[in-house]
Amino acid sequence: MTIRIALHHQTRYQFDHAINLWPHEIRLRPAAHSRTPIHSYSLKVEPAGHFLNWQQDPFGNWVARLVFPEKATSLKITVDLVADMTVINPFDFFIEEYAEHFPFSYADGLKRELAPYLEADPAPPLFQDWLTRTRRDFLNKEMRTIDMLVGINRRVQGDVGYIVRLEAGVQTPEQTLELKRGSCRDSAWLLVQALRHLGLAARFASGYLIQLKADVKALDGPSGTEHDFTDLHAWTEVYIPGAGWIGLDPTSGLLAGEGHIPLACTATPSSAAPVIGVTEACETKFDFAMKVTRIHEDPRVTRPYTEAQWQAIQDLGHQVDAELKKHDVRLTMGGEPTFVSIDDMDGPEWNFTALSDKKRELAGDLLTRLQGHFAPGAMLHFGQGKWYPGEPLPRWALGCYWRTDGKPLWKDRSLLLTADDGGKQNTVDALSFMQGLAHELALDEGFIIPAYEDVTQVINEELRWPENLDPHSADLKNTDERKRMAKLIERGLGEAVGYVLPLKALPPATPQHAAKAIVAAGFRSSPWPIKREHLYLIPGDSPLGLRLPLASLPWVLPEDKEEAFGRDPFDATHEAPDAKSSSQKSKATVSKEKYDPREVVHTALCAEVRKGVLCVCSCRPCLCSKTSSYYWMQSKPQHPH
Repeated sequence: MTIRIALHHQTRYQFDHAINLWPHEIRLRPAAHSRTPIHSYSLKVEPAGHFLNWQQDPFGNWVARLVFPEKATSLKITVDLVADMTVINPFDFFIEEYAEHFPFSYADGLKRELAPYLEADPAPPLFQDWLTRTRRDFLNKEMRTIDMLVGINRRVQGDVGYIVRLEAGVQTPEQTLELKRGSCRDSAWLLVQALRHLGLAARFASGYLIQLKADVKALDGPSGTEHDFTDLHAWTEVYIPGAGWIGLDPTSGLLAGEGHIPLACTATPSSAAPVIGVTEACETKFDFAMKVTRIHEDPRVTRPYTEAQWQAIQDLGHQVDAELKKHDVRLTMGGEPTFVSIDDMDGPEWNFTALSDKKRELAGDLLTRLQGHFAPGAMLHFGQGKWYPGEPLPRWALGCYWRTDGKPLWKDRSLLLTADDGGKQNTVDALSFMQGLAHELALDEGFIIPAYEDVTQVINEELRWPENLDPHSADLKNTDERKRMAKLIERGLGEAVGYVLPLKALPPATPQHAAKAIVAAGFRSSPWPIKREHLYLIPGDSPLGLRLPLASLPWVLPEDKEEAFGRDPFDATHEAPDAKSSSQKSKATVSKEKYDPREVVHTALCAEVRKGVLCVCSCRPCLCSKTSSYYWMQSKPQHPH
């Protein structure tokens, strides 16, 4: 999203009588290395009867050389340009490997080419003392070159106060440090000399500075200018192999960005003056005007559409809604907003890593706030989301579900936790919960199946360990696999991990009894014909529901498989059943006869304690013969209602 601006700069010299003007040089054309896109540029000079030749000076800067054949009473120079204020990342560059850390030395050939920018003036006492302290801070240990540049730029900005100085010329570094203040050109020349004394090629940059008012005020730190403005400005450029010339603005302590448009970059400030020329002796009145105007702005988050544009969008939306309603088209919508923590913007989880405990904590807090604002009584769902290659587990996904009629789905908020840990439950509580659930659904507790880690798999893993590995003394936190093994050893291989209840909801139109299948209270269950003596989980760190060996259950032919249809979200909702009515339901009992594969329920509800929190998840086989699982957390093992 871009803001296009028009810059207008006019300089006027009014003489008290007609005088001769000798040739003038004007450096007010954006340099070739300007990173800000320039769409158009014009230079207009009065009096009109003159000759103009565009040239390049020894440093490659554009120079307009003007010759005036006749006397004139005034000289007016007008610059107009149009530029795109496309956001530029000032750190978007690579550095040659040998120059990544400071100090470094330029290659011989490059050093000869940079000779004018390496010439350092003698350092008087005050400047020498400043350089000594700077060397001590930046040369006593190995430092990344970019960190050194940022550090010395900020040091100049902190040591020199900014003033508007109308006197001609540039202060020496000694004068600037003694006064502890200076204009932008004084700070820039001080930084140029400091970098040269440290062995880096640096040059003086003169150009336009454009600053636009921010759409919204910053939540922390300065918000910047209160109005759009532009002015002539000076900064420093330093040459780093691989990166080229890098702009450093010691007035602000920042690197040069899209608002810095270089006009002339030279070895000394005098060669970068915007206008150089000689006239006859006379009285002169000088004035100038600079203005920046926004001529185009793309809609963006911080400054969206105008009222008229919003109205046009809404009118079109109503038209689309009418068409969809006319043809009975129903839509749902989802989204994935992205957040960055204001308290730790530089944290790895907000820049390049995916997950962290802090991010999970903030997400839980946000979910709770959203529930309280939009849907009190909603059910909070703590599940798993996308699973990216190379990551040991799927990422978490949090959801909030509520009824549109306002009736609560979850009544006791204290039973839910929003964090990944902090509970005090154990496997006994998981069994208690599953027994209570079976009772509420009028199902026999015999359908509940304890799930165990696969002991034979662990033994095979142990046989591959080195002979001298002691699992009690080894560092078991180095890898995800070792962490998993450490958890198994700590918990005990003979203990149940959690409990599984095969469970399938019946659609309203399905009869309450099917041949040989056990049906009760709108749900049915069945034993699982397990080949081994217990239900052993697939090895891994995922929740129990993701590690069930569903592939070992009997398969059915496509024509024998009972289709499971999800409920239409647009169906009319019904009152939730009264919790007390469950006591009047008849319990189904476990039959001892052998079950036909068509009677085996392949979906299940699982209960497992993870980090002290009781997690309940559902699982079902999918087309790729794997398991989909989602879980929510309960802080206390109480019967569901």
